[in-house]
Order: sequence, then C-alpha cells, then structure tokens
Amino acid sequence: MAWCEANRVDYVFGLAGNDRLDQEFIPELISATFESIITGKPARCFKDFTYRTRDSWSRERRVVGKAEVTGDKANPRFVVTSLPRREIGARQLYEKVYCARGDMENRIKECQLDLFADRTSTATMPANQLRLWFASMAYVLLCALRRIGLAFTQFAEATCGTIRLKLLKLGALVRVSVRRIKIAMASACPWQYEFELAHALLRNAAA
Repeated sequence: MAWCEANRVDYVFGLAGNDRLDQEFIPELISATFESIITGKPARCFKDFTYRTRDSWSRERRVVGKAEVTGDKANPRFVVTSLPRREIGARQLYEKVYCARGDMENRIKECQLDLFADRTSTATMPANQLRLWFASMAYVLLCALRRIGLAFTQFAEATCGTIRLKLLKLGALVRVSVRRIKIAMASACPWQYEFELAHALLRNAAA
C-alpha cells in the first residue's frame, strides 16, 4: 500500500479481519442479521470508515466492510482502498470493483489450465517467456473466435478448453495446394453447423 501511494497507483486490497475490525462492525452485523431473519433471505450491510493498525501501517486508510448474513451464518469481509469516498461509494466499491477480480482470476485460470500457460519448466527465462507468449496469443485468438465466430452457437459462452477439445482437436484430412488449404472433416462431425456459421461470421467481420 505504501508503494502504491508513493507511486500514485490506486488500489483495492482484501483486508484480513481482526478483533478491532470485528468490534467496529458489530452494529452492521446485527442489522444484517435482523434483515435476514425478517425476509428469510441473505442480507448485506456496508460500512465505510477509516482505520489504522497499531504498528504496521504508517497512516490511516479508508476501509470498507461488508456484513453479509446467510441463514444463521455471518460472513464479514473487509477491503482497504486508496479510492476516495467522493469518487465511489462503499457498496459499489465492493460489489463492482473488488468482486470483479473473481472473473479476472477465472480468465487467468482459463489461460493457464486450458491453454497450458503454466508449462514454464524450461531452463532459461527467455524460453519460458516465449511459451507464455504463445499461450497468451492463443487465448486472445480463441476469445476472438468465441466473441465473433461462435456468438450465435452453443459455444458462445464456452471455455477455451471446451472450444479447443470440441472444435479444434478433431481428426481431418488436410490438402495443401499452391492457392489454398482444404480441410476435410468426417461427415459425421457433430459440430458442422458451428464450423459453417463461424466461418461465415469471421469472413463477414474481415470484409
């Protein structure tokens, strides 16, 4: 946090709870508990306050707390941020900014697990960097294929791994001539419609 502030980089970090934060948050937890009991549904309350540790922080910082109660379980969470109150409120900061990291993490995992970006076990750093570049470029290409070519198919929201296994990892006869490359797939291929539509949409986008 000190580095970010010194280099004018805004941040939103998760903050581990402790006795002082929990004590600060008791009224919100009670309010969320009552609301959950009355409605029979999960309830959330937010609190915006300044906080400083006893010795590890150099200054007070803005903390946003979320008191969530689901059934009989309380789930308090805290984040610390450099973003001022006048720019973004507590609920929007937590739900729209901080929680968005979950989808980012999913995209990173998709690149790692589905396109093998984690295979960086060669002896030199440049070789590992090249492998990571290949995986990253493959991810960008598959995302473009999903967004443009597969928009109106059952693969419109499929993971890169599903697209790779069902649409790309297929047996086919490839004929290369001077003017073109022909790919002949089996007539029983179950994804013929998706291939045809993707081909038409990609051609239209390139026109």
